[in-house]
Amino acid sequence: MDKISQADRLRNCMPGPERLPALPLSSMDADQRAAAQELINGPRGAVLGPFIPLLRSPELMRRLQKVGEYLRFQSALETRINEFVMLIVARQWTQQFEWCMHSPLARKAGIKQSVIDALAAGRRPHDMAADEAVAYDLCEELARTQGIADTSYALGVATFGERGLIDMLGLVGYFTTISMIMNVARTPPMQDSSSMPLSSLP
Repeated sequence: MDKISQADRLRNCMPGPERLPALPLSSMDADQRAAAQELINGPRGAVLGPFIPLLRSPELMRRLQKVGEYLRFQSALETRINEFVMLIVARQWTQQFEWCMHSPLARKAGIKQSVIDALAAGRRPHDMAADEAVAYDLCEELARTQGIADTSYALGVATFGERGLIDMLGLVGYFTTISMIMNVARTPPMQDSSSMPLSSLP
C-alpha cells in the first residue's frame, strides 16, 4: 500500500461533510434504540459526540460508553488531570468535538488558559503545575515511543499511584479510540461551544 502523504493526512483532519450523522429514531433498529436509551438514562443524558457514529454498532457503543463513564466520572485521577489528559489526546488527534467540549471543562477544573493555549498551538506548556507536567510528559512519551521508560514510569507511579497511572493509560486509549472514530466520521463540534476549533498541526 502506498504511503499516505502529509497533504493527505492534513486533508483527513480537515472538515468536510459529516459521514455518520445522527440517526433518526425511525431508522434505528430495536438494539440501537435500546442502546441509545441506556445512554440517555446515564450521566451523559444524551446521544452526543462519539456515540452518534458508534450507534451504528450498538453493542460496541454500550461497552465503550461504560469504559468512558468510569474514566470520566469515577477515575482515580482528579478531574483537573482527567480533563488535561483529554485535551492532550484531542490535540494529538486534532479532534474538534472533544477539544471544544473539554477545554471549558478543563478551565473550570483549574487548568490555566495559558496552558490550554499552548496545547492548542502544539507546544509544551511552560507554566503547568507539577502533576500536570508529569501527565503531559507521560502522554507525549507514550505517543512518541509507544511505551514509557523506567524513570518515567517511576515518576508516574509516585505522582498518581499505580491505579492512577493505569487509569491515565486507559483514558489515553479510550480517547484515542473515540478520536479515531470521530475523525473518520467527521463529527462536528457542538455549535454552542465557546472554544475555538483546533488548527492542523504542522
